[in-house]
Amino acid sequence: MKLKSFHNSMSSNLLLSSIQFHFHPQHHHHLNSCSPKAHQYNSSKGSSLTAQSKLAKHELLNLISDQDRGLKTQKNPAKRDSIINAIDALADLGSDTVTTGTSLSATWRLLWTTEKEQLFIIENAHLFGTQVGEVLQVIDVEQKLLNNVITFPPDGVFFVRSNIEIASPQRVNFRFTSAVLRGKNWEIPLPPFGQGWFESVYLDDDIRVAKDIRGDYLVVDHAPYNWKE
Repeated sequence: MKLKSFHNSMSSNLLLSSIQFHFHPQHHHHLNSCSPKAHQYNSSKGSSLTAQSKLAKHELLNLISDQDRGLKTQKNPAKRDSIINAIDALADLGSDTVTTGTSLSATWRLLWTTEKEQLFIIENAHLFGTQVGEVLQVIDVEQKLLNNVITFPPDGVFFVRSNIEIASPQRVNFRFTSAVLRGKNWEIPLPPFGQGWFESVYLDDDIRVAKDIRGDYLVVDHAPYNWKE
């Protein structure tokens, strides 16, 4: 694996590839909790939203299933619009939810994105004698830590460490603290830079959907393992 050459040619793109997201406003509904009609309304509304969420989620996952993590979407504006419409529909259904609690802590695996830096690395890593494996975001809310990770099987990995702060029910602020490009028997530290925030506009037991301040979108699922340095 020619990861050192890969580093020399692409380190700036790697450092730019940290995942960020955008904010969707919250909408709160108030009902008289003492009223039987209110309880009935809440129950029926909850069931309706659950059904809608399942349909919207299924539609989104179906749309991105053949998009090669977003590479094919770059060349298909109509498909991109359809996916974004599906994301916005799911975000509307999740607008009253809290997505910055302990359920945010996980190893998240990239399914689809519009972020050009991520997609550039995924598409062009083979030119440097390597390939991109899984792209991950590892979040620990309690420890206030976040790692953005790009793997290069069998032994290579690039990751950016960040500190995070919960800013709102759906917003997380972050600041990069360090970055490392690592091979089997070597490691190259890279200077970190930048800070920002992201919004998880939808979160359930399977997936998380996010939008960033630049207007980029991200869909991730729970990885079947916990990534550790």
